[in-house]
Amino acid sequence: MAGVGHMTIYGLGSYAKSFKTTAPALNKFITDSIRVSNQWLVGLSAMVSSINYHRQKRLVPALGVFLGMGALFATLLVVFTTAGKIRFSQYQGWFGLCVFVIGGFMVYEMTPKGQASKKAAQAAAKAFEETAKAKGKIEEQGVETLKWSLAKTEIRFFGQTFSFSPIWAFVGGFFISAIASFLGIGGGFLYVPFLTSVVGLPMFVVAGTSALSVLIGMIFAIFNFMILKGVMVHWPLIGMELIGIFIGSMIGPRTGKYIPAKVLKGIFIVLALYIGLRYTLRGFFGIQML
Repeated sequence: MAGVGHMTIYGLGSYAKSFKTTAPALNKFITDSIRVSNQWLVGLSAMVSSINYHRQKRLVPALGVFLGMGALFATLLVVFTTAGKIRFSQYQGWFGLCVFVIGGFMVYEMTPKGQASKKAAQAAAKAFEETAKAKGKIEEQGVETLKWSLAKTEIRFFGQTFSFSPIWAFVGGFFISAIASFLGIGGGFLYVPFLTSVVGLPMFVVAGTSALSVLIGMIFAIFNFMILKGVMVHWPLIGMELIGIFIGSMIGPRTGKYIPAKVLKGIFIVLALYIGLRYTLRGFFGIQML
């Protein structure tokens, strides 16, 4: 959403495109600035959300850390191979295509076949929703680590047991963050299908865990772009946006627990398909959608 705001609502996308032929280097510099501006907003949101979700015991620390460790290596690779080399139209097109593909994958997850392997996650989500609806203390049945090792880690959430491999979490974090750093986004929408489909976690745990992973990746990405590559942002604009991000990030974890998991996924899917198609057509083919 940060990318959508900067490219479309604030018009930075059109501004960058105006230099496509007259000043290609400036076009690429503005593109990098948009990427880093996105990362500042996403980073603050991830930090505030991580704290709030941790207090509610809706975060898997070990999983988030290993995903984040993979992100450290990925962001370093992407920054030094793409900074100052990507035209805005390329960035916009790949941004849209990636979002569109993820939206399509989430549609599949909503089908009976996609839901078949998620019985434990569904049971935990149902128990969570019932507790939240009854105004119960969700912390009492929140995330609890049962076993930890590099080969396999087990956790319990609302009576259901889930397991994952920290090593595969590291690998997943690397590839997800590589895509996210290239697009200049946090990668939360990429972590969602990974954590729900590959790891098999319920949606109410995914939000907090992905926030921690994103936070680690964003800290490193911002450092690499701004300190090592000299990319600049417009601080008056970013400063005002960060205030809004802080407020929204405080509200989100407190209200999201009352919204059913299917509704959250549905909202995500609609936004992903629309934004993905719109930016893919605009970036690669020059076709404008409303």
